[in-house]
Amino acid sequence: MVEIGIIGVGGRMGRMLVQAVQEKGRECRLVAASERADSSLLGQDAGEVAGVGGIGVPILSDTGRLFATGRVVIDFTRPEVTLACLAQARQLGCALVIGTTGFDASGRAQIAEAAKEIPIVMAPNFSVGVNLMMRVVAEMAQVLEESFDIEIIEAHHRHKVDAPSGTALGLGRSIAQAIGRDLGEVAVYGREGMTGERERQTIGFATVRGGDIVGDHTVLFAGEGERVEVTHRASSRMTFAKGAVRAAIWLAGRRSGLYDMGDVLNFDRGGRE
Repeated sequence: MVEIGIIGVGGRMGRMLVQAVQEKGRECRLVAASERADSSLLGQDAGEVAGVGGIGVPILSDTGRLFATGRVVIDFTRPEVTLACLAQARQLGCALVIGTTGFDASGRAQIAEAAKEIPIVMAPNFSVGVNLMMRVVAEMAQVLEESFDIEIIEAHHRHKVDAPSGTALGLGRSIAQAIGRDLGEVAVYGREGMTGERERQTIGFATVRGGDIVGDHTVLFAGEGERVEVTHRASSRMTFAKGAVRAAIWLAGRRSGLYDMGDVLNFDRGGRE
């Protein structure tokens, strides 16, 4: 039985995570939950807040107690929150599942350093479908790169604060790595005005924000006379929550290291344990 703690349990993803943990009741259980110090939810039962009924886990502001109690902690908050909690996870030897996006190079380096001491699963998207998509488009790019232009289009709800999405960047990195390009050198983020002709080596990104779109991602391979599109559309955040809980169960008892969903899904062996 894997013991799980959740940071930011009162948010949209936090509540979904509680539900996902409860659905996996035979494999894991929620033992700790936290919210920011000024939250009106402090002291309330995390299960009641998530709509699954009382589970005897009060929402606390003390993340130290959360890391001391939870065998694996799941974090879908913001970069500054994740990085602030990273030291506590290292100090207490707690495994960490990170679904937060928007880290800069310094933040990613701090996480990589922490992974030398604790096990961490970090992914821009915990959907099984999206992670399969990352694998597929990388293989497609190896076949199509010589004569096809590559563009990535993503759409999210109006409340999302980072762009392009972490998933779009993850798709871009998977493609760039597969065809020997440095994404930092070839990425083009939006176009406006007299941009000139498209350079063949570039990988373009387009961002849409509006309404309550959970998450749409399309990789477009555009050639002469034909195009190929691979699209994933998420209709519920629950798909991300279930993937994160799956990652937490997988991570329990692992040695230190920085893992991704490819490791969790065991892609190197065809997705089979």
